[in-house]
Amino acid sequence: MTTFLLQITDLHIREPGRLTYRRIDTADYLRHTIQAILRLPQKPHAMVITGDLTDFGRAAEYAHLRELLSPLGSLPIYLLAGNHDERHGLRDAFPEFAYLPSDGEFLQYAVDIGDLRLLALDTVTPGKSEGSLCAQRLAWLENELASSQGRPVVIAMHHPPFQTLIGHMDRIGLVQGAAELEAIISRHPNVERVICGHLHRSIQVAFGGTVAMTSPAPAHQVCLDLSEDALSAWTMEPPGFMLHALPASGRMVSHTAYSGAFDGPHPFWDSNGKLID
Repeated sequence: MTTFLLQITDLHIREPGRLTYRRIDTADYLRHTIQAILRLPQKPHAMVITGDLTDFGRAAEYAHLRELLSPLGSLPIYLLAGNHDERHGLRDAFPEFAYLPSDGEFLQYAVDIGDLRLLALDTVTPGKSEGSLCAQRLAWLENELASSQGRPVVIAMHHPPFQTLIGHMDRIGLVQGAAELEAIISRHPNVERVICGHLHRSIQVAFGGTVAMTSPAPAHQVCLDLSEDALSAWTMEPPGFMLHALPASGRMVSHTAYSGAFDGPHPFWDSNGKLID
């Protein structure tokens, strides 16, 4: 059986009626993304949201997010904190999510999804936009990987542990612990992916013997400007999400999907089996 793991990220949900950056109805964009997910031919086994669930970490924003996610029904949803989130507020808003640690400083956990193990790694530095991985968080990851016994693993985190060449985003990326993380992952070839958010773009990098990647966001994207002095700005490129698929015997395949009103599907071949001319 193939295990299907959905990834969405950087929702930036505001209170009902509020627009993100006074311009973007992120709630409406999330509704459209959820409808696109519900239309997928293959039903996902779980969904992970890799941080920035809300814009300011306020209780009313998390309550709004709960309401917006309700059409997904019984689909298991795994939440990570991003730099726009507030750990305690996130815990309080989703008390039924038993995988979220009820105490301790970090929101880290391990869950099994079919043949896959998901390790959620907390990169948040309270009060700052940039992320970090301290010795305690890295030790937790090392222990979890050592106990995985070769089971395929996906590591999920908010801040990507690699350079993107988008200057203003790299300055608020993972500023501590990236090299140590790569060394740990390189010792565990069963790590199929490192999946991240924060960048509002689809980016892939070779990392520690595996693939590290970011996902596009359901609403606004970060402008594609690969310069050190790139303007810190967003754009309304097509919204998207990721579908990661792990076949029973094989390596993980990751697809970027887009949400929107698109024409199709249309056939390539006519009723006689000939390519349509």
